Amino acid sequence: MKKCVLVLHGSVPDARSMRPAHICLAVLITAILGVNFVVIEIGLDHFPPLLFTALRFLVAAVPAVFLVGRPTVAWRWIVGVGFALGVGKFGLLFIGMDQGMPPGLSSLVLQIQAVFTIVFAASFLAERPGRGRIIGMAVALAGIAVAAVDEGASGSMAAFALVIAAAACWGVSNVLTRKASPPEAFNFMVWVSVVPVLPLLMLSLVFEGPSEGAAALRALDWTGAGTVLFVAWISTVLGFGAWNWLLRRHPASAVAPFSLLVPVFGMSSAALLLDEAISPLRWCAAVLLVGGVALTSLSGRSAARAVPTAGPPDTHVPGPAALAAPPPGGTSASRTPSSTTSAE
Repeated sequence: MKKCVLVLHGSVPDARSMRPAHICLAVLITAILGVNFVVIEIGLDHFPPLLFTALRFLVAAVPAVFLVGRPTVAWRWIVGVGFALGVGKFGLLFIGMDQGMPPGLSSLVLQIQAVFTIVFAASFLAERPGRGRIIGMAVALAGIAVAAVDEGASGSMAAFALVIAAAACWGVSNVLTRKASPPEAFNFMVWVSVVPVLPLLMLSLVFEGPSEGAAALRALDWTGAGTVLFVAWISTVLGFGAWNWLLRRHPASAVAPFSLLVPVFGMSSAALLLDEAISPLRWCAAVLLVGGVALTSLSGRSAARAVPTAGPPDTHVPGPAALAAPPPGGTSASRTPSSTTSAE
């Protein structure tokens, strides 16, 4: 029988072990990622969704790719995560939001990726979720059901389904990232950002047409350019870099729970800046979904109380923030289908 090192109750590091400046930084990052949904909503008024997604990754990757050095993991992981995260998650999210999914609701529904991550990890990595995580997943799924009822009454269920599919792709990318275990997270994310650029541009040419993309680029103004720079540099490069700076200095169990503030800032900023209505049903969905994701994250912390002395010290899938960069994403329910995360 394996001997275990028992960790005394209360000795597992949490947010209380973080310096006040680091806590403020974590909150600032989640605020940026929440507001990012509103920025993408504005950007989708200037670009078709697939082209906008491609520009996001292009600007995030260049010139950073020339400064980070060679990839530190095998190409198969970079390509796999690049397609799952860039083409799958962000492409579907941008399309769903462009088709009418409100930015605040998108920031909330996307959090169901935590459930997909646990399910995929159990299926492909043999990482069995404990009872607490199963209960958390059930609560989060109940929140999604309530959100679906609310959106179905006034919005597009097709757009809602696209954001759910985006969350599933994010779960896949989380598991692939877990499998890759990149030693340098920033290097990994920069190279991952290179992968989806050409596929997204080709998809844009096929489904959006060269004329629509060319028209968007010809009409480019400071607002449109600003949205690209924000989602690429502020949300992705700065947000991701600062988040992983925190993860290098604090346990994932201390940093990851802050990611639950993203939908809070996302819904609040959408209500304040875009007049997105938040119905009582949507508030109920938010409480259930955020509470369920919190249960899945916090229940994982109990695994750290008995760490085997042999083998990897952490064999469970950490919370969403510990696996991949936080995401951008966003679009209002008033948007008519025209053009497509965070972020993101």
